[in-house]
Amino acid sequence: MRKHPRSRAPLFGSLLLVVAAGAAALGAAPATAAPAATPLGQIVPAPAKVVAGGSAYEITARTRIRVDDGSRDARRVGDYLAGVLRPSTGYRLPVTDDAARDGIRLELDTKEKGLGGEGYRLTSTGRSVTIVAAAPAGLFHGVQTLRQQLPAKVEADSRQSGPWLVAGGTVEDTPRYGWRGAHLDVARHFFTVDQVKRYIDELALYKVNKLHLHLTDDQGWRLAVDSWPKLATYGGSTQVGGGAGGYYTKAQYKDIVRYASSRYLEVVPEIDMPSHTNAALASYAELNCDGVAPPLYTGTDVGFSTLCVDKDITYKFIDDVVREVAALTPGKYLHIGGDEAHSTSQEDYNTFMDKVQPIVAKYGKTVVGWHQLTGAAPAKGAVAQYWGLDGTSAAEKAQVAAAAKNGTGLVLSPADRTYLDMKYNKDTPLGLSWAGYVEVRRSYDWDPGNYLPGAPSSAIRGVEAPLWSENIRTSSDIEYMAFPRLPGVAELGWSPASTHDWDMYKVRLAAQAERWDALGMNYYRSPQVPWPAT
Repeated sequence: MRKHPRSRAPLFGSLLLVVAAGAAALGAAPATAAPAATPLGQIVPAPAKVVAGGSAYEITARTRIRVDDGSRDARRVGDYLAGVLRPSTGYRLPVTDDAARDGIRLELDTKEKGLGGEGYRLTSTGRSVTIVAAAPAGLFHGVQTLRQQLPAKVEADSRQSGPWLVAGGTVEDTPRYGWRGAHLDVARHFFTVDQVKRYIDELALYKVNKLHLHLTDDQGWRLAVDSWPKLATYGGSTQVGGGAGGYYTKAQYKDIVRYASSRYLEVVPEIDMPSHTNAALASYAELNCDGVAPPLYTGTDVGFSTLCVDKDITYKFIDDVVREVAALTPGKYLHIGGDEAHSTSQEDYNTFMDKVQPIVAKYGKTVVGWHQLTGAAPAKGAVAQYWGLDGTSAAEKAQVAAAAKNGTGLVLSPADRTYLDMKYNKDTPLGLSWAGYVEVRRSYDWDPGNYLPGAPSSAIRGVEAPLWSENIRTSSDIEYMAFPRLPGVAELGWSPASTHDWDMYKVRLAAQAERWDALGMNYYRSPQVPWPAT
């Protein structure tokens, strides 16, 4: 698989304009004009506001990437952009703080309050492309839009022919939701640091800003914990179906966190509990109520394991783990799982959560849990991640909505809409189907703002697309299941509800195939999408 040295962005490949009429009349062979610029705003996610018009800007050998004098953040984004553009254009594209008004200009302006922490304004004229943002994340997202306005072959690692045109006009863009997440299960099957980085690059294409890493489960513990070393060395030594498994050292995990941060993604680590804990229980006998360690587990059944709610050692264990994970993770959130605790009584579950949530707060993190957390007493400010189905019982939905009315935030991940491990159809070679088949339109064609009956819209923090790895083993597998569904979930999180239209979206989505091809990505060619001819 091709390595991703930098984040890549999607969209429309060149539109070929065939100029034939006059030439044919003269008996000459038809001539092909240079590719036209991608119409401004024809990107994924759809921008909030686009005013197209005026001359296109062309990137040439004379182009400079100009950043604010003394702004290290702007320079980092400029260096990143140069790293994207240099291989395919063949141009030097020096990054400079020279204040000239031409070229590609990246400007941080804290007075641009209306753009918030992630918004940007991109203005393209015949003389320059200027991206203005109030914060570095906004500059980075604006750069993704710039990339999408360029031909797909800009993503190539070798020199390509131009021209490199950016259509004229202005894009002003801010996200609908602050949580636009993707989840990767590294516990059922382990993925290396490089594989996780590759996925991070692909997520950045779509302005995703959360990477939820499912680090522990029955089949494996994937992060070194100094105070409980056997969790990784023994608990991480296998995976679904057997095999070597693996785990991240603290240095490797910090490398992932740093890399994600460089793409403006916040890592949300998940330590699943009280169930999904067989790897921990097998590593330390004292965590079991009977003091007997079970064998390591390589199957896929769920809900059979549980930490011992009545033992003091359980909470010392959790305190140690949370303390060490929190120290490695600069982000705001720590996910404590909490789903499918079938071997834990509701009374014990409530007791457990009452003791664990303050531990998370003690180390400066905000609790996130799967929506079963709402059956207990969610801590103030906690976030519940809803993974039910359209057909989930009204009572369960009402429980989640009631928690939302009482201040619990919601991240929406309905399994029959956003679970990327669900098969597209009965013939999909990978994935599962317990939530049904999830084709591309189904993953896109819903509105987070009114999805959960009774939940106030103000409680919706955003959306997330989980990818569980029961039979996902390679980067190619990840890409095949995530693309083309992930971009649609990302658009639901970023774009205004007024832009959501399947018939328009599928055309924008189809144009991304050329970019994915240039990136060497694997993807599913859904018959619902009008892909360009190969």
